[in-house]
Amino acid sequence: QVQVVESGGGLVQTGGSLRLSCSASGRTFYNSAMGWFRQAPGKEREFVASISWNGGTTLYADSVKGRFIISRDNAKNTMYLQMSSLKPEDTAVYYCATAKSPWVATMKEEYTYWGQGTQVTVSS
Repeated sequence: QVQVVESGGGLVQTGGSLRLSCSASGRTFYNSAMGWFRQAPGKEREFVASISWNGGTTLYADSVKGRFIISRDNAKNTMYLQMSSLKPEDTAVYYCATAKSPWVATMKEEYTYWGQGTQVTVSS
């Protein structure tokens, strides 16, 4: 059983920064791409960022490009999302997930294991 756990969410003011972490158990982490998604109230879960198995390739949603940075440390089975210049529209529950393949992916259906999510709230 693979367990995926997010942490690092919280309340921050507009323009502030937060770093989310995601830990995943098992060999799945090393062989899989990873991704961050988010879901705001009343909206569908949307893609935020993805990183390939070795960290060599990253992909971002246009809405966060230039403000968020995804990274991973395979030795620690941990992935990160550094979020800067946060806006109220970034408010959402952020989910971490392991992909079915080693390569970056943007669709929810391309991911297998999901965490429970961590709340990020950006106040105006």
